[in-house]
Amino acid sequence: MSAQLRHNVHLAGQGTATMVFAHGFGCDQTMWRYLAPAYQDRFRVLTYDLAGSGGSDLAAYDRDRHATLQGHADDLLAIIDEYADGPVLFVGHSVGATIGMLATIAAPERFMAQVMVSPSPCYINDGGYSGGFTRDDIDELLETMETNFIAWSYNLAPAIMGAPNQPELSTELTASFCRNDPEIAHHFAGVTFHSDHRADVPKSTVPALILQCSDDLIAPRTVGQWLHQNLPASTLALVENVGHCPHMSAPTASVNAIDAFLHQSLRYPS
Repeated sequence: MSAQLRHNVHLAGQGTATMVFAHGFGCDQTMWRYLAPAYQDRFRVLTYDLAGSGGSDLAAYDRDRHATLQGHADDLLAIIDEYADGPVLFVGHSVGATIGMLATIAAPERFMAQVMVSPSPCYINDGGYSGGFTRDDIDELLETMETNFIAWSYNLAPAIMGAPNQPELSTELTASFCRNDPEIAHHFAGVTFHSDHRADVPKSTVPALILQCSDDLIAPRTVGQWLHQNLPASTLALVENVGHCPHMSAPTASVNAIDAFLHQSLRYPS
């Protein structure tokens, strides 16, 4: 089966480099509709759905292959091998950013840079590291999700989206969560929220933009600061925004931050 069918790959735009977008947990590629079109006159833009999400082939979700985020990173590299022309600028949201980071470690020669939107290498507090959650918090979240997936979605999605002045976005994210297969979503949530890739962060040496919201329940500012201190060749940009999804609730500010990074760090035309 081709990567197009496995991951619902879509291509648009034109350019000598390819800009690849990967969404976060519970989402699909439609969440990039406010951001991706801004780059179609400069890049060949590729959007896709992570295994088990959106319009991907659910039968291709493999509990062994996708028991770690590395399995998703391998999927990403297969997509790049099949569809990307020239160097790749990767843009990942939340867990998608970590998946992209792992891909840059495995094949740094394929990437010109990475943009990490609301990233977190580890969601669980550990000693002096503040990830935002205790282990008990995560275990309770996963238990509630397994018990009543729909109620869990209705409670958590609005908290993730934030954007108090844009309630339609919370409604959209809730609907996106509810469309997911509950068993796959629970498995992926366990992989996502129990993952700890802090030791991998210094291994990613391609230029990176860490794009973080000023008020984010899922990836607090302490996480962005930790990443900036430990990720080589990184730039930290703060977007004044409430929530975990600035590409949806603050797209103009997000585009401005990415364009500044492209121009200042990569000398790429904006």
